[in-house]
Amino acid sequence: MSAASAATAKSKTLGTLPFGSTGHTSTRTIFGAAALSVMSPARCERVFETLDEFGVNHIDTAASYGESELRLAPLLATRRADFFVASKTGERSGEGARRSLENSLERLGIDQLDLIQMHNLVDEEGWREAMSKGGALDTLVAARDEGLVRFIGVTGHGTQAPAMHLRSLERFEFTSVLAPYNHSMMAQEDYARDFEQLERKCSQSGVALQTIKAIALRRWRDDDESKKFSWYEPIRDADALRRSVEWVLGRPNVFLNTTSDGTVLGEVLAAAADYQAQPTLPSDAEMSADCDRLGVKPLFEPGLDAI
Repeated sequence: MSAASAATAKSKTLGTLPFGSTGHTSTRTIFGAAALSVMSPARCERVFETLDEFGVNHIDTAASYGESELRLAPLLATRRADFFVASKTGERSGEGARRSLENSLERLGIDQLDLIQMHNLVDEEGWREAMSKGGALDTLVAARDEGLVRFIGVTGHGTQAPAMHLRSLERFEFTSVLAPYNHSMMAQEDYARDFEQLERKCSQSGVALQTIKAIALRRWRDDDESKKFSWYEPIRDADALRRSVEWVLGRPNVFLNTTSDGTVLGEVLAAAADYQAQPTLPSDAEMSADCDRLGVKPLFEPGLDAI
């Protein structure tokens, strides 16, 4: 794709939204680079071509995503300015977070991250350590002051994520948060209540709200012998996948982070592009029918939050 045609694609395919207070106008569909974790370099090249085709300008990776950061390095070596680059650390101590951040920068081959996120900060013990004096947050703030990162965010899995993010936002002005969001998760009354409160807080405070698991079908069954590219099974039915993407993007203030199963990346981006061209919001009845027909189950429920 030529530079001119790439620019045209970027202006016409995916919707965009200011990413919180960063000044970055992000594609609402963010590339979840966990998909690169076990890919060959050649396969990664094809993924990068797909990102260009749809004009994706925001990449989200993590220190714990296998070879993902290393696979991104060749792309960033020549096109650093084209992407808002986010990574994550699961370390809660100050020393561990600093070491993790420096390692991510080295693996990515860049001098500065746009966003560093404290990864899956939803348990009480980890939260207290990360937020304590000299903990991960203090260290990441110091790294921001040094210019190693520009912004700091927090992510979470499980049913406690929205409530814990609200608590985190009371402690510190995080730039972004990330939590599960799909029809089956929001069918859980307590989770939906907490998510709605989180969205209101983010909207009022200018915090970017990222969402994950848009096309999650269910956890893998023990007897399922399918080839697995993610820890959960994604929706592959074309119509249901499209409706799942539309359902997430129908909430205007959220971002959709793509699944770690790279085999459906093109389908997710195409559905998002179609939504941008002609916004269509599926009804609750349609979504419920898909859930019944395909056997969709929430990935997280009270008592089932571990990955």
